[in-house]
Amino acid sequence: MAFRGKRPEHGGPPELFYDKNEARKYVRNSRMIDVQTKMAGRALELLCLPEGQPCYLLDIGCGSGLSGDYLSDEGHYWVGIDISPAMLDAALDRDTEGDLLLGDMGQGIPFKPGTFDGCISISAVQWLCNANKKSDIPAKRLYCFFSSLYSVLVRGARAVLQLYPENSEQLELITIQATKAGFTGGVVVDFPNSAKAKKFYLCLFSGPSTFLPKALTETTDEEEATESAFTSERTSMGPALRCSGNGCYSNGERPSVAGIMLEIV
Repeated sequence: MAFRGKRPEHGGPPELFYDKNEARKYVRNSRMIDVQTKMAGRALELLCLPEGQPCYLLDIGCGSGLSGDYLSDEGHYWVGIDISPAMLDAALDRDTEGDLLLGDMGQGIPFKPGTFDGCISISAVQWLCNANKKSDIPAKRLYCFFSSLYSVLVRGARAVLQLYPENSEQLELITIQATKAGFTGGVVVDFPNSAKAKKFYLCLFSGPSTFLPKALTETTDEEEATESAFTSERTSMGPALRCSGNGCYSNGERPSVAGIMLEIV
């Protein structure tokens, strides 16, 4: 099923977009496999897991298991959840090592509290921002997702969700619901001035706020890191997305000098 000329999530629900033909690309297309694997590697890096210690991880929107394969190669154990039967069939055909679950993340993550040491997700969360039927309310589905994710993580664990926000309003919608669910953290934007390499990573902390990892940059002076930070503290009007060329201010602190930063306050 093709949805040319617009974002995939505008064409309908993910279980229809990711059909057998689309799933086949994630098995045969070497470029797609390489991009997916690199993003999984970056997400795992941003999790900041203890070195040399195998962890039990959740892969949301696991698809054909490419990101899970990377987790396995790095010595971790994992469970993947995806809404597309065709993608999960492809994962089974590839004999991935993780356990697989068919499910809709917008209806919550069905595991016991404190099950996972961390979570990654590649190119999935933005799908929750679209209503595919009248009963779909994006804010409620996002909150259900984030609140259940917060529950299934060990306290102090992180979740790193790579996503493609359509605009700043959509990114704000996502971060508002993550904050309501109890998360702190921020958004790391790698290569912000590159049309092809630019990637958004939502880094969530299920415990007290800690340091936000640095964004990747090009070797030229023209490329600046873009980072976003937010806490669970919100004003009565809710979070707002702000950008300053001189950095971001938080609780009276001096702004960062590491480049442009975004802050949700």
